[in-house]
Amino acid sequence: NPKQYTTKVSSAQEAHEAIRPTDFARRQAGDSDAHQRLYDLIWKRTVASQMAEARLEKTVATISVSTVPEFLTATGEVLVFDGFLKVYMESTDDDVETEDTKMLPPLAVGQELPLTHMLAQERYQRPPARYTEASLVKKLEELGIGRPSTYAPTISTIQARNYVVKEDRDGRERQIRALKMVNNTINRAVTTEITGAERSKLFPTDIGSVVTDFLVKHFDEIMDYNFTATVEKQFDEIAEGRLKWNTMIADFYAPFQEDLKRTSETAERQSGERLLGIDPKSGKNVYVRLARYGPIAQIGDADDEDKKQKGLPGKFSIETITLDEAMELFKFPRVVGDLEGKPMVVKVGRFGPYIDHDGTFASVPKEEDPLTVTAERAEELVLAKRKSVAERTIKEFPENPDVKVLKGRWGPFIQIGRVNVRIPKGTDAESLTLEQCLEFAAQQAPAPKGKGRKGETAKEPKGEKAKEQKGETAKKKAVKKAVKKVAKKAAKKTVTKK
Repeated sequence: NPKQYTTKVSSAQEAHEAIRPTDFARRQAGDSDAHQRLYDLIWKRTVASQMAEARLEKTVATISVSTVPEFLTATGEVLVFDGFLKVYMESTDDDVETEDTKMLPPLAVGQELPLTHMLAQERYQRPPARYTEASLVKKLEELGIGRPSTYAPTISTIQARNYVVKEDRDGRERQIRALKMVNNTINRAVTTEITGAERSKLFPTDIGSVVTDFLVKHFDEIMDYNFTATVEKQFDEIAEGRLKWNTMIADFYAPFQEDLKRTSETAERQSGERLLGIDPKSGKNVYVRLARYGPIAQIGDADDEDKKQKGLPGKFSIETITLDEAMELFKFPRVVGDLEGKPMVVKVGRFGPYIDHDGTFASVPKEEDPLTVTAERAEELVLAKRKSVAERTIKEFPENPDVKVLKGRWGPFIQIGRVNVRIPKGTDAESLTLEQCLEFAAQQAPAPKGKGRKGETAKEPKGEKAKEQKGETAKKKAVKKAVKKVAKKAAKKTVTKK
């Protein structure tokens, strides 16, 4: 009889049916090697799911040494019966193999083990692996949080709110020393390895850490994993008619409303503040904390009138930045030289170091130290940036430098200050005049607010429509403001010429 598998969740919101071969007698499928390998993987795993369980013995082998009283130990597993492993052994790519999970060959008491070689190698304890989107979904399943239909929205939401970021991070090189004995000869070797390198992993941001600390402190019951799993079970009971939804909501919402009110009245604003040390020049405390527009480093206490502040670039975190790294930030802005009579200044922004020269902003490459950038190198970067901007510039207007026609990813567009304006389809971007650019911008400005019938007020949109309309209105207001600003500049220049 075939094995029968049951799901842990009795709800209808479950994952799709398993992928399996339609004909187990068929061993070849697909038009390419990749197709065949995929089919072979599915076939083996499906067949393995119906086979007997493998039997493994946890084994600790004690090995005596003939020349010394000390002994060696080997810990691992001995395969007693293959079972499904004869067909399919699950990949362990995502898990670091530990000493306890290594396979040992069959051993007998009193068996003589000839020494082929002995290796003593320096090792470092590895921290737990950071989550990928896939491993996070697996963890949510284990904790009973969410359903297959909610996993993707949950992960996309925490990224959209900048609580976590998905990115690659470079590792650092470190040396590993090793001693190897072969034929009574000991050889010493030093190798290098890269540690801490991450690819497409999820990392908490400073705001994510601060928000989490705040919620755990003031809403510990809701932040408990068991709470979410319990609510999921209650949802199942409601779906099955065994629990009334209004009873469940009332039991939760009444105490939650009290906690919410109390917290909003008494809780202090969280900043994740951390004292790094003392500034050697001023003798004042050096802090890092979360400010209104992001994480900052600060010399001096909150009530100091002359306190200095610098924003933390993206590569730094409130939890990991050191005093030396924070003090480096206060060496900016740094003037490195002049170009065409105007200074080239190295600055550090939210996304890293850059050079500011007369409105041109050129990024300093990651591999370069902004503290050692020379005037010659700064000039190279500024001129290269100018060239790239010129290549994407279709048209400029000398009478109003704020208005430009540029090449974009999805076609040409008009830029007025920092606002981008669409160009209507069928319009030749190269032949646009300044008046046409301003006219297109004015057409995208907000229309007068509509009114309902007499005695009625227009209904406010709700939900996603409200968000979309709010974003569109903000954009239109920015366009209108930019048009007014440019028009004002043009009027001033005209008066001056007269």
